[in-house]
Amino acid sequence: MTTGRRMLANGIHLAYDVSGSPGAPPMMLLHALGERAANWAPVTPRLAARFRVFALDLRGHGGSDWPGTYSFQLMCDDVVAALDQLGLAKVTLAGHSMGGSVAYLVAMQHPDRVERLIVEDVPPPFPRERAIPERPAQPLDFDWAVVPAIVGQVNQGDPAAWEGLAAITAPALLIGGGPESHIPQDRLAEVAARIPRCDLVTIPAGHLVHEARPSEFADVVLGWLDA
Repeated sequence: MTTGRRMLANGIHLAYDVSGSPGAPPMMLLHALGERAANWAPVTPRLAARFRVFALDLRGHGGSDWPGTYSFQLMCDDVVAALDQLGLAKVTLAGHSMGGSVAYLVAMQHPDRVERLIVEDVPPPFPRERAIPERPAQPLDFDWAVVPAIVGQVNQGDPAAWEGLAAITAPALLIGGGPESHIPQDRLAEVAARIPRCDLVTIPAGHLVHEARPSEFADVVLGWLDA
């Protein structure tokens, strides 16, 4: 059973879903741009059978506050503050797309807080020219201001984050979406080569691996954790 809660962390309120046994080892899930904790629903039951799963709505998304200021570093700081508020000394940390970029930063800057790192189909930001889309006309359950902020930061690239990959001490699993993904898969191979202990697995499902192939995604994650 999943329950929704809120907490004050890093000066804002963060919403999160929690599931799994209270005595199980903790896992935290970080979603992609424009999504929310509920987007992990296809794989949460499998993960919650083994872990106490905390899925955050990152700032500007879902039930969390929409403060109007957004960056990967602010989200990283939010995650660390959330770990403190939840009393979690160390977690298995998983992130998809934007959430994966945040997870890299947490693992680099706070290696003592990450037991295992799982990243779905994203490298740290690298220079590119991704157009900022127009705001959809319909109501959104996230703050549109987060889109130009994060897309702009991605387009600028982050050389420091690339250098920081070598400082990640946690064993890491990087899951690529294969040729159907818009993420260059050679960039993921470069990430795997830079992190000291990193396994790269490809599930050819496109960028939304855990949604398109939830069973296979969960099998890969749980099998890797058992290895």
